[in-house]
Amino acid sequence: MALNLKLNLTRNLPDPDGFYEYLVSSQRHMSDEEANCMNARLILILANQIGDPDVLKAAIDFAANPKAADKREAA
Repeated sequence: MALNLKLNLTRNLPDPDGFYEYLVSSQRHMSDEEANCMNARLILILANQIGDPDVLKAAIDFAANPKAADKREAA
């Protein structure tokens, strides 16, 4: 599977900095453990929203090792 056919790596949020600030501010009152649990729940919610296993696998692979994904694309 070609990564670029499934995974959109171009900016797709109208305000990525605003999104990041909202995410960070939602966790300011939480302990590290609570924030980690919230992040896990958020990942599962967003995975369900995406719904495409190939996109999810490509995202996991890219997040785990972006340099390896770049090498696969160049091949």
